Amino acid sequence: MSKQGKNNPKEIRNQNYETKKMNTSENSNKKKDRDLPWWVELLFVQIGLPDKLLIKILKAKRESKELIKNEKKLIILFLFGITSLAYFYPVIKHAKNKLDCEAIAKNYIIKNKNSIGLKLNKRELKMLSTNFCYGGEEIDKFKD
Repeated sequence: MSKQGKNNPKEIRNQNYETKKMNTSENSNKKKDRDLPWWVELLFVQIGLPDKLLIKILKAKRESKELIKNEKKLIILFLFGITSLAYFYPVIKHAKNKLDCEAIAKNYIIKNKNSIGLKLNKRELKMLSTNFCYGGEEIDKFKD
């Protein structure tokens, strides 16, 4: 058998390597031809921020994308919790202010009822303090 009919395996490997090398250089040219994002152009090309900062920003961006991809359920639960707290906060604040107002009105009525000589039970005291906190004028009779 002659050697001309058979191909040398080393030559085939070299040809495959050459074609792969050419493909990677074409791919890298395509990557180089892409335009930079506007924020990279502005901050790092025009202003001249250090490249280390760009590396950190891109690394953080990649890690955040991976985190969002891997922890979707946890992030949704966290956002739901924050939203529910933000929704109920005004209700809780209003209730706290109401209780504080009632406590102050009760103390005022108790302090001034002795000078007038009235006898009030707990229900009447709560009713008068609640009425005062919602704009009632029943408390005026306790003024000296």
